[in-house]
Amino acid sequence: MTFAVLGTDGNGRFGMAVSSSSPAVAARCIHLRPGVGGAASQNITDPRLGDALLDAMAKLGSATAALDEVVAATPDIDYRQLMVIDGSGATARFSGANTLGLHASASGESVVAAGNLLASDGVPAAMVAAFADAAGELEQRLVTALRAGLDAGGEAGPVRSAGLAVVAGVAWRVTDLRVDWHDDPIGELERLVRLWLPQRDDYVGRALTPAESPSYGVPGDE
Repeated sequence: MTFAVLGTDGNGRFGMAVSSSSPAVAARCIHLRPGVGGAASQNITDPRLGDALLDAMAKLGSATAALDEVVAATPDIDYRQLMVIDGSGATARFSGANTLGLHASASGESVVAAGNLLASDGVPAAMVAAFADAAGELEQRLVTALRAGLDAGGEAGPVRSAGLAVVAGVAWRVTDLRVDWHDDPIGELERLVRLWLPQRDDYVGRALTPAESPSYGVPGDE
């Protein structure tokens, strides 16, 4: 019930964008760790596998080695669809034998995409190509790729939720945007990215150097 794209800009930033017909998809599927990489756990989702993949990658330093270790050690792995990207931009992907409906995955330089219950098996490849061609911040490239996946057919039914997160150099997600139930979740996510990006770095600065941070520009703090 999900299609997603996971990528890096090659400058230590990792991010993922995802959409689904079910609510709150980003809360279950997106897993990112600064200095390590990113992981996606989807299909009949087990969120524990995201942390397991990131732990294995921190230990082994390789997306492929991390995925192989987690797949070998996980009961019911045939119900899971997984993606991983490591610090070098290398990727790995897995779709178990019981992945739902029409499913597919694709990868390119510093990007990997996958989906299940798809309207077309070309959806992941469309996301990978759009990410490669897109300009701008990692958030913009990811949401452009997600839009391309929808335009290529997306999920077989209507999508209702979407999310996007990025980690970059600090211990928290510098971007963490979610649309948990909406008639046009990807359109709403695009709007949120446009709203958020001009403020993103200010919020990092407020955490690291509060005495030097700009005002919030709200009543009482002009």
